[in-house]
Amino acid sequence: MEKKRILLLSEGFGAGHTQAAYALSSHLRKLSPHLQTKVLELGSFLNPKVAPLIINAYKKTVTNQPKLVGYVYKQQYKKPINRLTTLALHKLFYTHTRSVVRQLHPNAIVCTHPIPSAVISRLKRLGTQVPLCNVLTDYDAHGTWISPEVDLYLVSSEEVKAKLMHRGVAADKIKVTGIPVHPNFWEHPRHDEIRSRFNLKNMPTVLVMGGGWGMLSDKVVHQLLARWHEDIQIIFCHGRNDKARISMEQDPRFQKENIHIIGYTTEIDKLMEVSDLLITKPGGMTCSEGLAKGIPMLFHSPIPGQEEENVHYFTARGLGELITSLDVVVKWMNTLLHHYPDVIQKREQHLAEIAKVHPMESAQCIMNLLRDIQPSSSEETPV
Repeated sequence: MEKKRILLLSEGFGAGHTQAAYALSSHLRKLSPHLQTKVLELGSFLNPKVAPLIINAYKKTVTNQPKLVGYVYKQQYKKPINRLTTLALHKLFYTHTRSVVRQLHPNAIVCTHPIPSAVISRLKRLGTQVPLCNVLTDYDAHGTWISPEVDLYLVSSEEVKAKLMHRGVAADKIKVTGIPVHPNFWEHPRHDEIRSRFNLKNMPTVLVMGGGWGMLSDKVVHQLLARWHEDIQIIFCHGRNDKARISMEQDPRFQKENIHIIGYTTEIDKLMEVSDLLITKPGGMTCSEGLAKGIPMLFHSPIPGQEEENVHYFTARGLGELITSLDVVVKWMNTLLHHYPDVIQKREQHLAEIAKVHPMESAQCIMNLLRDIQPSSSEETPV
């Protein structure tokens, strides 16, 4: 019997999209060990010289001009990627996409970013026959995710489903599964082993993150946190931002007991497990990982657009709070210091609720798609 193959396509515009693809890949192989999965950041794979330049330009814009990013997001909010833009993307970066699909011959394609979805949608209009699934990686539904060629949408919440339906997507094409996170985030290893691994103490602990790009830009908040180092353990995780990590390591204000400064790690799940508060950029993936761990969250510097919507979703449910002033941080430090048992009890309550969620729901929906739709891949129209 021929093994089934699933191609998962992402892009490097932030770490969350690709993390979702790898999380799905892990879940799919757990459900079906004989299934073959392949994760690609399509632009970087097909054009490794140009794609990083574009991603770095985007990163600089997000860092230096977040309001511009928000303006563009909102201007295009209700619009799908138009045919002209799709054609331009195809000619500039993805003229070899059809060859990749032919070579890998997937039984289904899953996109965790709207750009590869637009390219595959165009290939489908030109004759490629393959089931296409979009996995939305925020708690919002931007118009660029929407295309008639998409067979299945996996979304984070009922609110996102309603937004897609309002824009004409049929209800039976949308499944509310939550954003897929790596299986490790659903596990609860021994705390003493984790603390030993990272040289941490058994005391109230705050984990500070800036996403995969390490966008820890709020120096005033960081300096405030450092003042609590005698009573509260602080872990600053800078991701791939080595410049910011080295700068903090050399700053005497952070060279204190119980302050830990680290760079990129694949063990964020373990750090969340032994932390009592997460201070983070509100990316969809990080928020979902925090949700799986049941950890309370404080959100800093949301990018106008999807991150603002992520903040709204979690704050409305009492799962996080936006840092609107330093008073919010002080309040939480005092809570950890003086009401620590209450923080632990509330987290246990959250975990009990989260335990009702099926972490492999996204993967199961994709397996169902494979079962229900069985076209043969073909290229009937030249690109």
